[in-house]
Amino acid sequence: MLELKQNHWNVPILMYNPAKPYKYKILKLIERTWKTPYVRVERGVYPVVFKKLSFPEVDHTDGIGTKGSYHWRQGTFKEAVIDALAMNLNDLALVRAVPYKLSNHITVPVEDERVYEIIKALVAECRKRRIAVVGGENSFHNNSDGLDISMTVSGFVKKTTPNMCCTGDVLIGLKSGGLHSNGFSTVRKIFGKNYRDEFTEPTRIYIDDILSMLDKCKVNGMMHITGGAFTKLKDILNKSDAVIFHPKKLQPQKIFQDMFTKGIANKEMYSTFNCGIGFVLSAPKKEVSNVLSCFRSSDAEVIGEIKKGKGMVHITSAFNRRIVRL
Repeated sequence: MLELKQNHWNVPILMYNPAKPYKYKILKLIERTWKTPYVRVERGVYPVVFKKLSFPEVDHTDGIGTKGSYHWRQGTFKEAVIDALAMNLNDLALVRAVPYKLSNHITVPVEDERVYEIIKALVAECRKRRIAVVGGENSFHNNSDGLDISMTVSGFVKKTTPNMCCTGDVLIGLKSGGLHSNGFSTVRKIFGKNYRDEFTEPTRIYIDDILSMLDKCKVNGMMHITGGAFTKLKDILNKSDAVIFHPKKLQPQKIFQDMFTKGIANKEMYSTFNCGIGFVLSAPKKEVSNVLSCFRSSDAEVIGEIKKGKGMVHITSAFNRRIVRL
């Protein structure tokens, strides 16, 4: 379905086919996500969605950013899909939203079968979570060197609850899988054209365990440690301070240690990267053991506390034990 033409330098170039030859194969794929407890979908030029439940809703939009250039070159399409989902689902967890439908926009440099493989991976992940894929667009940018998957995910909230830490709370960290999907402009600056397997390790998806945990435990504040890293905690501190240390189980992975060794300062590390902690929970002291029991013992640990203060974050660096103030 691809047409080769010559440009004025006599170099073969791929021509985009606006008829989108994979369209009908893709439609058949996404229809496999339409059987859920939350919606009924009617097929048409654009699918029409009928909701089965009535609750307050929230929408969230995000993509995989610069990391997509590594995914495209390595062919790690399933990992790219997980990254895109994680960037949305983990943020929806902050408002205790159950995700139920999504629309996506996939951008690739070349029009070929890889687009179908990406959607196939997306459908597989959405079926696991009963998320209906109800819309999307595929675009081909021949001036790009990477893949981008952006999506808007809708969730419903059974009961709206403030997301704010309370003085006296204990902070619990959830282990990250490594870089996740943030700070890749800095990664490219440091490592240049060199590739490491850590660059395509997917972002952990926390929402499934968190929603299950919230059915049993009281948690006051939650934060997904993504863009802005630990500075994001300031959004839920009010007039308190977060005091954080790195426990034995949640030390930064080797990729973070290597970047620090290459000259990235403490403050930049903790305001750009998750440094081994991908999600933070703020819970009353009496709830800590219950919260920890909801996660694998190697994935969750107490990392600090909430004290009276001025809305600051104080971290004892795992790299050299110095105090970092954000």
